[in-house]
Amino acid sequence: MKLYHSPASPFVRKVVVLLHELQKTDAVALHAVATTALASDAELKIANPLAKLPALERPEGVTLYDSRVITVYLDDLFGGGFYPTGPGRWDHLTLEATGDGIMDSGVAMIYEGRLRPAEQQSEAWIEAQWDKIGRTLDALNTRWASHLSGPVTMGQISVGCALGYLDFRLDARNWRGDREALASWYEGFSQRSSMQATAPVG
Repeated sequence: MKLYHSPASPFVRKVVVLLHELQKTDAVALHAVATTALASDAELKIANPLAKLPALERPEGVTLYDSRVITVYLDDLFGGGFYPTGPGRWDHLTLEATGDGIMDSGVAMIYEGRLRPAEQQSEAWIEAQWDKIGRTLDALNTRWASHLSGPVTMGQISVGCALGYLDFRLDARNWRGDREALASWYEGFSQRSSMQATAPVG
């Protein structure tokens, strides 16, 4: 299998962290592409008509995208159990969506600054994205704290990758602030070998 990959993408990182946790990094080749919303990689557009990362090319069947589809597939393929079943299933899926939502807003902030001419950038729009992130971080710090403990799930991996992206691209915003519970959890989670091996660059 081949994963269209950029080491700076938090969505790609989610998939690669899972591969490390599954101990299946040798099952998927990382295929690096340089792509943006305004200049999509030609090969990626063939694999994924949305031209978004990540995309997983398989020897059989269609190429898979987005990150949640890929991680469900890999977890099922290798029997990882990172998507718990039973009464707590929807909580874990929502936690994953929460982490993904932070990534969405964070990437949108970066794209606004990097891809739009300065005179067309909207500071109000950027701050609206950060407000979304801030509200979500507050929720993670309080009512989601219990879900971040216990056996590792894709929900935790998503949140971990989201917080790593904030450190990587938006560190000046100081997401930790007075969110001591969340900061403490991330300090420990970020030391996992899967997180250390996938720290973003670029």
